[in-house]
Amino acid sequence: MSLGKMLTESAERYPENTAVIQGEKRMTYRELNRATCALGNHLRSLGLGKGDKVTLMLPNCAEFIIAYFAVQKVGGVAVTLNVQSTPYELLHLLGNSDTQCLITQGILAKRFVEIRKELPLCRHVVTTNGPDEDSPFREIIANGPFTEEIPELTGDDPAVMIYTAGLTGKPLGAVLTHRNLLTQSVLLRTICNRNEKDIGLAVIPFFHSFGAVGNMLAVLRIGASVVLMDRFTLDGIFTAIEKEKITYIAAVPRLFLGMLFHQDSEKYRTDSLQICITGGAAMPPDFIPLFEKRFGVKIMEGYGLTEASPASSFSRLDMPQKPGSIGIPIPGVSAKIVDETGREVPRETVGELILKGDNIMKGYYKDEEMTAQVLKDGWLYTSDLGRMDAEGYIFLTGRKKRMIITSGFNVYPREIEIVLCLHPAVQTAHIVGKEDLLRGEIVRAIIVKKPGAEIEEKELLKHCRTYLSSYKVPREIEFAETIGE
Repeated sequence: MSLGKMLTESAERYPENTAVIQGEKRMTYRELNRATCALGNHLRSLGLGKGDKVTLMLPNCAEFIIAYFAVQKVGGVAVTLNVQSTPYELLHLLGNSDTQCLITQGILAKRFVEIRKELPLCRHVVTTNGPDEDSPFREIIANGPFTEEIPELTGDDPAVMIYTAGLTGKPLGAVLTHRNLLTQSVLLRTICNRNEKDIGLAVIPFFHSFGAVGNMLAVLRIGASVVLMDRFTLDGIFTAIEKEKITYIAAVPRLFLGMLFHQDSEKYRTDSLQICITGGAAMPPDFIPLFEKRFGVKIMEGYGLTEASPASSFSRLDMPQKPGSIGIPIPGVSAKIVDETGREVPRETVGELILKGDNIMKGYYKDEEMTAQVLKDGWLYTSDLGRMDAEGYIFLTGRKKRMIITSGFNVYPREIEIVLCLHPAVQTAHIVGKEDLLRGEIVRAIIVKKPGAEIEEKELLKHCRTYLSSYKVPREIEFAETIGE
């Protein structure tokens, strides 16, 4: 089975179930599949087919879901990009991925226009202005044709490419196959005991691997509903929980901590919530029992990374929960803790966590060298340090490589350092992570100015925003005479 056929099967099994809720609008599985077929046929008319790259730069909206599966129905590869991507970032992402078509919002397409001449392979742009405004996207899905023609695909065929931060300063495209993602699509049912009556709240972006699996693929596989929000505020989230009777939320710790600390949370009914899934970063262990007591709902903590599609381990509802643990490997995944030579270490000994299973990526697109560094004999070397106890529970203890995780997004310091050094007043820059309760970590920059140069923090931040997505922009800047080793 392929992802395109997965949606077809769900539409046949649950045709009148509500698939997508956005504001007052509802879309059934039948309607979703019909729209997907229409866009797929349009892509096919552009000459796009098996293996061709189509980039989606969209927020969490029905159009994202339609576009994602339209690409799958023609056998293409969906390249999902952060909507915060700047023209500087897009030049690399669209060029490196060999994108031939960009699907995005009209307002975001302006960023592409700036660099279009440098991307001759990307010949097509399809824009949307939302469900209520006229746009090429809306016209395409309204006019059809609505026939379906999915090419023969194997589990090893690429389905999605997600860019993840790279040690060299340039993001790497992790190629995820149909098999990778289909193994993830069942987890909501097999691990979390959810079914077609569930209603999930999508608060993690679909372009993020966790968001795509937890709030889209896994929902659509079981015939459940997903609620989309245009803007995120804590009052808006509580309102959605109460109004739509949300049964589960998959999100990063920042969301659950925000709910816990929100002074007006008592105003809202949250008794529909049955389970909360946290991942993307470590949930402070002390706050898990506080959250569970306040809202009367179990928190399941998991671990994953883009290269593993992403989920690899989870706590279980029917097993003891150990504070600070990311649980045990999901079915079909093996985990080991190894030393520098790749040899497994005894239980309770700290080493590098490595993973093996059908969820492990095909590799980094067009980068055999970096692929070989992380994939060895079928094992994915995560660069996360941890230990495993006698019962197989995994505890993370640190990271082997320089990386910052802020609000669930991975940031490699080298990328920011390169951008800072593009400024004529900067001699050198050093990026570090600083612990932060809500975000996990924040980005902190230490700057050495060139002799005689004058520059203020405000100007440097403006410079960074020109080149970098907002989550990569330093939240603190310190000027120093030298940078220590």
